Amino acid sequence: MKTLLINLLLLSTISLYSQAYSSEEFSVSQNDLNIKKFVKDSTANALVIYEYGKSYIDDEDFLLKTEYKKKVKILNRNGFKYATVEIPLYSNKSQKERVTDITATTYNSNNGSITSTRLNPSDIFYEDNTENHTTVRFTLPNIQEGSVITYSYKLSSPYIYKYHEWIYQEDIPKLYSEYVASIPGNYNYNIKLVGPFKFFESTSKIEGQCLKGRSGSYADCGVTNYVIKDLPAFIEEDYMTSKLNYISRLDFELKTIKHFDGTIDQITKTWKDVDHELKTDKDIGSQIKKSIKAKDFLTTDIINEKDQVKKAKAIYNYVQDQYTWNGDYKIFTDVSVKDLIKNKSGNVSSINILLNNLLRDCNIEAKPVLISTRNNGLPTKLYPVMSDFNYLIVQARIGTKTFFLDAAEASLPFGELPFRCLNDYGRIIDFKQGSKWVDIELNDTSQLAYRMEMNIVNDSLDITVGTTKTGYYAIDSRKEYNANNEKYLKDFQDKHPTFYILKHTIEDSDRNDAVFKERLSAKIGLSPITKTTDSITKKTLYINPILFSLFRKNPFTLQERSYPIDFGYKSKFSYMLKLNTAKYTVEELPKSAVFALPNKAGSLVYNVNQQKDFILISITFSLNKPVYNHEYYDSLKTLASELINIQKNSIIVLNSIEE
Repeated sequence: MKTLLINLLLLSTISLYSQAYSSEEFSVSQNDLNIKKFVKDSTANALVIYEYGKSYIDDEDFLLKTEYKKKVKILNRNGFKYATVEIPLYSNKSQKERVTDITATTYNSNNGSITSTRLNPSDIFYEDNTENHTTVRFTLPNIQEGSVITYSYKLSSPYIYKYHEWIYQEDIPKLYSEYVASIPGNYNYNIKLVGPFKFFESTSKIEGQCLKGRSGSYADCGVTNYVIKDLPAFIEEDYMTSKLNYISRLDFELKTIKHFDGTIDQITKTWKDVDHELKTDKDIGSQIKKSIKAKDFLTTDIINEKDQVKKAKAIYNYVQDQYTWNGDYKIFTDVSVKDLIKNKSGNVSSINILLNNLLRDCNIEAKPVLISTRNNGLPTKLYPVMSDFNYLIVQARIGTKTFFLDAAEASLPFGELPFRCLNDYGRIIDFKQGSKWVDIELNDTSQLAYRMEMNIVNDSLDITVGTTKTGYYAIDSRKEYNANNEKYLKDFQDKHPTFYILKHTIEDSDRNDAVFKERLSAKIGLSPITKTTDSITKKTLYINPILFSLFRKNPFTLQERSYPIDFGYKSKFSYMLKLNTAKYTVEELPKSAVFALPNKAGSLVYNVNQQKDFILISITFSLNKPVYNHEYYDSLKTLASELINIQKNSIIVLNSIEE
């Protein structure tokens, strides 16, 4: 009987987890309601059970129509937010997208039976976000833990050139996502699958005479079903560029249209076509070609400088000093060097095109580079999509050296780019030899170095600290300090509340110096433990000598990460301390340790060295690559964890020496 009972319980458990969600149909089953967990991801608050979309061109109005259906399981109260649905719509002065036939229902289980509550049409709201963007929003009624919701609608769009982007991955898991694209033969699209997941199924067929024109003309359609199953949630984490680079989705870009009268429109152009259009463009093209006389702007000392690197730096500093960035990017509209010179202020493109033209007039090889910033996603290399770009910088080549420049940032050193621009590659504009791709590579390592001495005085630590920062550590600190030096010191004090600051100084340097140095003197109170034994009183001190941390908590917390870890630049953190221990005996010291990433990609070295009257402690943490592929994730997580453990637990125990 005991064995039978165990077997029955086991079978019951197996039965519970073998019950599958109805992941390939829109209707709601009892299983969908009964199952309370998602075993593959215990952190999920909701789950997409089923998703389906079909897009086609309607031959009645030649609009792109998309029929959409979705079924979502609400696993707990934190998943209630997924019962609010938002549908973005775009419009311009002459055309707009529309949504119709919205239907939404909430399903719950009541004593083994399924109950349903439909959305009232009066609870559908339209919100105008901007002149061109509207959001349709509704929240499904009667949401409970364990509810299943379904909703469907039809979207009509005049913007056929983009067809309909299909997003497979979301911030919650998805069991089944199917997209059907019905594309007439006279429409030729570039189709691109983004992300690490491959199609579970991709089948195509021909549907005859799906699109009819005038006078009996027609087109056949290629109908393709794109299915991906068992998609994990896409969780954004630190050290990544735009999720658009990695989230699984299907993109369409219209290449050509062959009209029923036989004419052909070339929508997606070649780079040769784009180069010609840029060259003749009244904004960016005419500004790049504009003739600038350096003698009208620069001193004779700069113009006559023989050292080309020094000359380039002087021109760069001149543009930084004389012209202020107004905060706008703008690369294809409102680009005017003339207005920049007149107003002493302008957008990024105007400032950097002026820099480019001044360099060029001083016989320094310079070319503008179109890029996409980190939060804007990577531009596709498959074909020209000019809307992928949103920023313009300058490439200068002097001898064998290549420099990337952005004069819009007043405190940026020569040869450095703002962090937002560290996004793999860009497109050089060259009207003579044609544009080409160029990697945005920075070889220098950004360093953060602390040099410190500690003395124990009257139950407190007297400390002196020298800090040296280079690269992006220096850029960030100098920018903050130049903006408001009082706030800079207050922010430091807020981060280190145990410090009583006696003196803080910044080493004098140029506004955009590549190195940022500061010195600090401070006191930190100690709480000694006093114990008297046989009329002898001893003081015991517990000191954690690591006062400055690189990571306060581990930035890597995911079980698994499918996209790269992008720091943007190589970095090195070093910490060296001398703790004077005269009049104290050392009872306990932390142990030295060494940790390394595979393939010499990074390391953590922790050294503890005891001498007669002092202790030397050093930490060196190096990341030797700006970008790590996802296979390094577990190793990076471990390395960060070890560094945090050292920073928190490097306890030194000292006892006072009897006098």
